[in-house]
Formats: sequence, structure tokens, C-alpha cells
Amino acid sequence: MSLNCNELNLVLSELDVDGSFIQEIVQPGFDTLVFRAIKGGDLKSILICTGAQGCRINETKYKPPKNPKPLRFNEFLKSRVQGMRINSIVQMGLDRIVKMDVSTWKEKLYIYIRLWSGAANVIVCDEENNILDCMYRRPKKNEVTGGKFQVEEKILTEEEKNLSLQKFPARSFNEELIQLGQNQEQIDGMSYNQKVDLFYSEHASNLSRESLLEQAERWYNVKHSKMENALSNLLKKKESFENADSMKHTGDLILAYASQAQGNELSCIDYETGKEVHIRLDSRLSPQDNAKLYYESYKKAVSGKNALEHDIEISRKEIAVLEEKYNAILKEQNVFKIEQLIRKTTQSKQQAEKKTHAGLHYEIDGWTILVGRTATENDDLLRHTVKGQDMWMHTRDYAGGYVFIKAKAKKTIPLEILLYAGNLAVYHSKARKNGQADLYYTQVKHLRRAKNGPKGLVLPTNEKNILIKIEDARLRKLEEYEKGLTRD
Repeated sequence: MSLNCNELNLVLSELDVDGSFIQEIVQPGFDTLVFRAIKGGDLKSILICTGAQGCRINETKYKPPKNPKPLRFNEFLKSRVQGMRINSIVQMGLDRIVKMDVSTWKEKLYIYIRLWSGAANVIVCDEENNILDCMYRRPKKNEVTGGKFQVEEKILTEEEKNLSLQKFPARSFNEELIQLGQNQEQIDGMSYNQKVDLFYSEHASNLSRESLLEQAERWYNVKHSKMENALSNLLKKKESFENADSMKHTGDLILAYASQAQGNELSCIDYETGKEVHIRLDSRLSPQDNAKLYYESYKKAVSGKNALEHDIEISRKEIAVLEEKYNAILKEQNVFKIEQLIRKTTQSKQQAEKKTHAGLHYEIDGWTILVGRTATENDDLLRHTVKGQDMWMHTRDYAGGYVFIKAKAKKTIPLEILLYAGNLAVYHSKARKNGQADLYYTQVKHLRRAKNGPKGLVLPTNEKNILIKIEDARLRKLEEYEKGLTRD
């Protein structure tokens, strides 16, 4: 339940921010703002929440973390409002609209904070109430830049105030705080702002530790169940490869007793166990070719088993990382940080993979490696991402993607990073099947575009050569880096 008009008045009467200066404005979430105002050395954090059923304004004890990605409205407030003096902050009549009057020596602005569930907004206007920007842009209500904010300022009579108090009494929150473990002495020592802050941090539909932890638990249970099922399937598949050695032994028996083969079966004594065994054969093939089939099955099983062991290890690491993230959420007390952690972990794969450049991206031991897999990605990286000092690698005599190592000031690229990049260059080329290839590498500033050549084609100069053999262990390590399972 949002704050009612009389609760808002109680909150505002305690704030005492008239004459303070806005030192910082933080928007930790899409529906939350925090103004940090300083007055006489006293710094206060004023929370504005526009979430449904939790609309409010109050002083908060929680320090808001900055959003990893700067939000539009926050950037506007930082450029236009941050640093201004708060002249006054009052509720307009009983409309649950708070008006904040802010100014500098050359400009005055009004910030209207409408705290209606489902229609809440924060609107910044000039002195003529022309809208400069809004937290939520709503064209149908003309709440957009350039629009006019219509609001009527009312002066209430004492009778209207008394009627309002009877109809919308201010909650004391005492009983609710006792349920949260607070004793009466602690409650008596709290300001109304402190009571509001504590109550909503535990009971609001948003920015509530209780509801946020429930949301985190649902996310964890679904994710953990999927990961456990995937791991279980991998372990079952691994069991099917456990008889790989028996396939090789069967091939050995066929070659050892080839003369005893009759039709589609070979009966012989197993020289390891001393027992008689019966081996099914393909009557259309010679004993040697039948043995070859078993050897090929053995090689596939061994190869599959090794790959599965890597997948199983990756799966277990992913589960461990998931549990670590969930435990971090459970331990966190700051509701702003909990909300950010949940938003970061529950965002869609498409959102998580949004990049500022084309191709693949790896961060290894503080070095950045970029990979273009197609002519378009190669060209895009060359035009918009890499610089002259960056290193370029490409397979010699084979078509393939470009690999770039971002340069670091006064740093020489380590051999390990060069080998990681070289493995990626061979892997993303026609030389992959060979398992190795000669590469040439040079700085981007030594590349020249081929005149009238296809997209992305370049001609290198001052290049050096290196022979790279694909290392499965190194590629697996790269996969862990890509999935964020390896920490530098």
C-alpha cells in the first residue's frame, strides 16, 4: 500500500531539507530515485519510489548503488538538477503530488513527484511548467519533453485537513515493526521517516527485502533445477561410454582368433578372464574389418567420454556459480543492491549478450581478445572497434575470421595471450580440421584495405609468422572465460 496524503505530510515535515544542496542523484532502478542532499554537513538520502503499491517518498538509511548501465532520466537529472539548492518541498493539497522547488543563481526548476499507484511519475519543469523531461514518458497524457504539466495548487482549510485525517488516518506502523522484531523502546525512538523506511524495506511489493528474496528463491529454484537435470543427463550419457575399453578388447580378440571366425559369430576363450565369449560379426566383412569397426567405436567412445567429462566439469562450475550468486543475495541487507543483483541475474540471454561491437569477446588475465567470424564482423571490427596499436591475427592460406588483441599502454602481449588468440584464429577458420595452421600477425596500423576487394579483405605488412596447433585444453579454458566461470 502506498503512502496516503497525511502520511506524506508527516514524512515531509520531518525531512528538513529546505536550503540544502543536491550533492548526488542516483537511480538504482527504473522505478526508484535517490536524492542525496547536504545541509550544514548533514547528508540525507531521500528515496522516491514510483512502484505500484509502494509509491512513497522518505529518508532512507540505505546507500543506493549506481546502476551498472546509466539510465536516461538519471543522466538528465545529473546534468540539469544535480548541484541545485532545494528551496522547498511540499505536498500540493491532498493530491499526493509533491512539489520540489530547486534553483541556482541563474535558473529555477520545479520537480513534481506524483505518487499515484499505476500512474506515478517524476516530472521536471521550468518556471512556466513546460516539461523538460519525465521519469516515464506518456504521450497520451502529454507527459513528454515539450509538453505542459497541468496541476492545480490548492490551499486547504482547517476543516478540509480534519476531514482528510478522519478519512485517511496516518498509520503508526507500530504493530508491523513489532512483528519485525523491534521493541517498543526502539519504536518510540524512531522518526516517522525511519518507520516508513523500515516497514517498506520489508513489506512493500517492490524494494522489499522479503518480496525480493522470494523472487530470488523462485529464480534460483528454476535455474538450479534445470542445471541439475542437465548434469544428470550428462552423467547418464557418460555411463553409456564406460564400456569403451571392452570395445577395444573385443577388437583385439577378433584379431587374435580370426581363424576361428565362422559366419556372423566368433566363439573363443577370452585370454584375460579364461571364459568363453561369443562375438557378433558382420558376415559381409573380413575379421580384420570387423575388428576395425570395434576400434572405431572405441575411439568415438573415448573421444565422447573426454568431451563429456569437460561438459560435466563446466556444468558443475555453473551450478557452483549459481549457488554463489544466490548466497550473495541472501547475505545482502541493502534492498537497492538486492534488487540490482536480481535484475542482473534474471535478465534474458538477449539482454545479457548485448554488446557494443561485433563478434566474440574474451577477457583473459586483463587482456581483451575480439574475434570476427564472418566478413561482415571482420569489417565492422576494423572500422569501429580496433585501433592502430591493436594486434591482428589471421590464418595463412586458409579462409577464416580475424582475431584482434587490444593493446595496453607500455605492455607487451604475453605469449599465453598470443597462444589463446592463435587457437581462436585456427578454430574459426577452414584449417580447423587440420588441427593446426600457420598464422601471420601484425598491428592494425600495418593493414591496408585491398582496392576493389571483397568486404573486410586487408593486406598486411611488417607481419610475423607463428605456427599454432589447436590445444583442446586451451579451447576449453576459453569456453570457461566466455561463460564467466573463470576469475582472473
